[in-house]
Amino acid sequence: MKDLTTSELPELMTTAEVVSVLRVDRSTVSRWRALGMGPRVTWLSSSSPRYQRTDVIEWLSQAAL
Repeated sequence: MKDLTTSELPELMTTAEVVSVLRVDRSTVSRWRALGMGPRVTWLSSSSPRYQRTDVIEWLSQAAL
């Protein structure tokens, strides 16, 4: 995977895209989502979580503190 700059991230990210950027396992993101610990999630349907790019960036900024 090539390194992405912030502007190259899609505006609305899938779980797979978040996993790729954060380099964690899919189950980790799912667990964070269930516990309310990860980036804010938007549900397109009951099986389609999506993440706003700005929310992922903001979450990363807060997690780094």
